[in-house]
Amino acid sequence: MEILHSINDFNEAKQVIPGGVNSPVRAFGSVGGTPRFIARGKGAYIYDEDGNAYIDFVQSWGPLIFGHADAFIESALNLAIKDGLSFGAPTEKETTLVKQIMALSHHATEKMRLVNSGTEATMSALRLARAYSGKDDIIKFDGCYHGHSDSLLVSAGSGCATFGTPSSPGVPKDISKHTLVARYNDIDSVRACFETSKNVACVIIEALAGNMGFVPADKTFMHNLRTLCDEYGALLIIDEVMSGFRAGVQGAIGLYEVEADLVTYGKVIGGGMPLAAFGGRADIMDMLSPLGGVYQAGTLSGNPIAVSAGIATLSQIKAKAHLYEQLESLAKRLTQGLQSAAKDCQIPLQVDYRGSMFGFFFNEDVVKNFDDAKKSDTNMFARFHQKMLERGVYFACSQFETGFICAPMDEAMIDEVIAKAAQAFIEITHE
Repeated sequence: MEILHSINDFNEAKQVIPGGVNSPVRAFGSVGGTPRFIARGKGAYIYDEDGNAYIDFVQSWGPLIFGHADAFIESALNLAIKDGLSFGAPTEKETTLVKQIMALSHHATEKMRLVNSGTEATMSALRLARAYSGKDDIIKFDGCYHGHSDSLLVSAGSGCATFGTPSSPGVPKDISKHTLVARYNDIDSVRACFETSKNVACVIIEALAGNMGFVPADKTFMHNLRTLCDEYGALLIIDEVMSGFRAGVQGAIGLYEVEADLVTYGKVIGGGMPLAAFGGRADIMDMLSPLGGVYQAGTLSGNPIAVSAGIATLSQIKAKAHLYEQLESLAKRLTQGLQSAAKDCQIPLQVDYRGSMFGFFFNEDVVKNFDDAKKSDTNMFARFHQKMLERGVYFACSQFETGFICAPMDEAMIDEVIAKAAQAFIEITHE
């Protein structure tokens, strides 16, 4: 496989862009080799600058549930562009999209605000929760990623159920001291956090964690978490930036049947354009400016181009009655096929899926939290990733990311990937 253009493009990019990329994982740091510079995408495939085709299980890290260059979304964008790119003023489309999100998700959201990124959505939800509760501290979970705002770039420090430590230079300790870190799927660690601080405003969680690899929360854990928040007078924020309209039409909240006080969305609701949202009960949301004193703003928030892509995406979701059954069937077929192929070569592989989301770990044991995930064989993942890339299959370039199925995929394509994985495993065991 010739990748000369990608090599040259990467070398040139590194001269003017830190690390040669505009989001760190794209640099292939954990899998080695050269990141592919993508020229175009269509359906389930992406094509690099050298003309190589790849079956794409990244799908722009989740937004493209209908694949690349979907004709219906493309048509909606072309029409919207003719009327202007951005106005910095209200449009009817913003209200249309918000109503679509609320109607499809069935979550008890009474009001919602649109923003441009998942980071903005979670950052704003935290500020709102602190204002509503009059408390400063938050609880997050080790291994969950909610964007790169200061309060959330905090790791477990010396142990879970403690005040966290900054996981990035530039995050002041005076900010990180207000973030407590619990262990995912461990309700006792959450209770310990509440007992450590009597000043907890909220708990924020991905019910389907996507940035320690794909790790679903236990249903009992989620229900106990809701009870614990009520007991201590804290808001529960469920981060659906990744899982919203990916795990199912009602997202993770629908799967777990647990209500959030605030919920965040992103990725799918923008159809590939920069768009996210946060919402909840009216009494909380009405604390936002201009009704209340909690300030949040954005020049491009709810811009008509992103909103048009979102409306087109959610309209298709509503129209396709069996969409998630089909996507989950393919996710199941893929993960079970990968696990079977690995087992034939005596390579331990843990797999899981929900809706169109899936993940796999080169690990002896089932992964329930970030400590478990970190025991995975990342060297094996890197070797497997490289061999699949050589065979035209594009998986996420980190053991600690989630994969995505898109609507243009079919059983024949999944079987092709499984066959290539079997070849890769055999090759690895003979090296």
